[in-house]
Amino acid sequence: MFRRIIENNLYYPKYYYKHIGSKLFIVVAICLLIGVLDGLGLTMFLPLLQVADGAMGEPLDGMGKLSVIFDLIDAAGISLTISVILIFLCIFFISKGIVVYLGNTYKIIVQQYFVKKIRLDMLHAITNISFRAFIKSDAGRIQNTMSGEVSRLSMSLTYYLGALQNIVMVLVYLSFAILINAKFSILVAFGGYFMSFIFKRIYNITKRESATLTKESNLYQGLLIQFIANFKYLRATQTVTKVENKLEGQIYQIERNNRKLGMLASLVSAIREPSMIMVVAIAIYIEVTIIGSSLSSILVSLLFFYRALNSLLLVQTNWNSFLGVSGSMENMKDFQKNIDFHREDFGSINLSKFSKSLKLENSIMSYDQTQVINNISLEIKKNESVAFVGESGSGKTTLLNVLSGLLPLSGGIYKIDDIDIKEYDVRSLQRKVGYITQEPVIFSSTIFENITCWSEKTEETMKRFNSIIKKASLLDFISSCDLKEDTVLGNNGINLSGGQRQRISIARELYKDVEILIMDEATSALDSETERAIQKSIDSLKGQYTMIIVAHRLSTIKFVDNIFVIKNGNIIEEGNYEELMQSNSAVFKKMVNLQVL
Repeated sequence: MFRRIIENNLYYPKYYYKHIGSKLFIVVAICLLIGVLDGLGLTMFLPLLQVADGAMGEPLDGMGKLSVIFDLIDAAGISLTISVILIFLCIFFISKGIVVYLGNTYKIIVQQYFVKKIRLDMLHAITNISFRAFIKSDAGRIQNTMSGEVSRLSMSLTYYLGALQNIVMVLVYLSFAILINAKFSILVAFGGYFMSFIFKRIYNITKRESATLTKESNLYQGLLIQFIANFKYLRATQTVTKVENKLEGQIYQIERNNRKLGMLASLVSAIREPSMIMVVAIAIYIEVTIIGSSLSSILVSLLFFYRALNSLLLVQTNWNSFLGVSGSMENMKDFQKNIDFHREDFGSINLSKFSKSLKLENSIMSYDQTQVINNISLEIKKNESVAFVGESGSGKTTLLNVLSGLLPLSGGIYKIDDIDIKEYDVRSLQRKVGYITQEPVIFSSTIFENITCWSEKTEETMKRFNSIIKKASLLDFISSCDLKEDTVLGNNGINLSGGQRQRISIARELYKDVEILIMDEATSALDSETERAIQKSIDSLKGQYTMIIVAHRLSTIKFVDNIFVIKNGNIIEEGNYEELMQSNSAVFKKMVNLQVL
């Protein structure tokens, strides 16, 4: 049990130290300096009172071991006049004010550094997660963790540093108080210790509610993403009200959790000062009436203890507020651990240029217990155009994911230029891959930024941009826009036609200077006229790129070099369009007849 208590107490500082390093110790040192300067300032009050009462030159009474401070002043040949005492008083508190300002500024710098590091670490971790793990991840948790949870974690550092600062202040004030009057100090210390039990129950409830709030926020974010992504269907079918009700329930639950946390924080704030006064009052009563000490002998000690108790209760307030957001730390740590565990392993070879072929040998691909690709072997030569056709669920898209390096094989070998893909840094392959899907990716940005992926606008990039838009048949469309290439596209290109969105998607891939062009149902969502126009653009690229196409509309693949017919994860037929039509290819002929080609 003792070991568990130690581990719990060390968990939070270890977490923060991992992210901000020695900056944590600098904050502690600044807090210590503030406490010492404040303590030195407070010690000036008793001689000030004695001087004001006409006791100039008499030995200072009630200072205990702190009288050494005034012995040093006297040894320096400085007489303790009211003017000298006031000067020292001002020097100590002005110095404290300067250090407080510098300390608060430094804490802001530390906090911003902490948030920046957390966000960058999360961004890099998500970027390098394996695709297989990503598609199994909870999108709501990812979004909530990278936005709301990071903000809550930032607040947790603020509260933690506040608690840490006040702990240091408590220790400094107690040290000064003990040096002045040890007996009185012990009395108040015991009072403060027993007072801490009042807050223990509140802390436990707060921590539990914080964890619940994090869980409910994750669920809310997940539902919200689905609500927005599927709004068209939900609205058209009026299923929107069911999702709305579910979201409404989550909103009420989050509000209830936040209200409980707010009420707990209010309770701590309300009982802080009365508790402090009760402890001080009891300690004074015992010291004066039972022990028999004079009130003047505990005056300065009382000042220190008032400060110490105030700091102690601020520790409790900050700590309760910290526990209110501490669930985010657990969530963040667990999330980072999960992401790091599924980090993709990259080989050491850089694919500088694709020069020969992509080759699958006895390849097997499984999702959990379901085998999607069954012992497939094939070769795609450089600048060759191939197509995969077959019914839905036959394994076509999975093959594309394997060939693009998104998914590793469960068995068999995938070679690029006769070298196993495991030896490559797969990112160097993917930089040479252009991927065009049925639903093009359009960013809420300008046409130029969409195509160039936010490249800086220079003479060189504009020259390349103008060349690419001609290749993608976008010149007329862009010329018709008032702001030309600076036209801002709506959310996911909502203001564009299907053909325009697809052309921008093609242009982006060509701008990247890719060598392998993958098209997954690139024209299936378009009307026939637009499909023919896009197909003409695609056909003009034949021979310039290695093209891998998945298509349901067989009209789009009539002129490719090779067609693979896929069924149940197997290649059952292979050849170009004419060869398959002239062979005994019952499956392919049936597909053609159904589409009346």
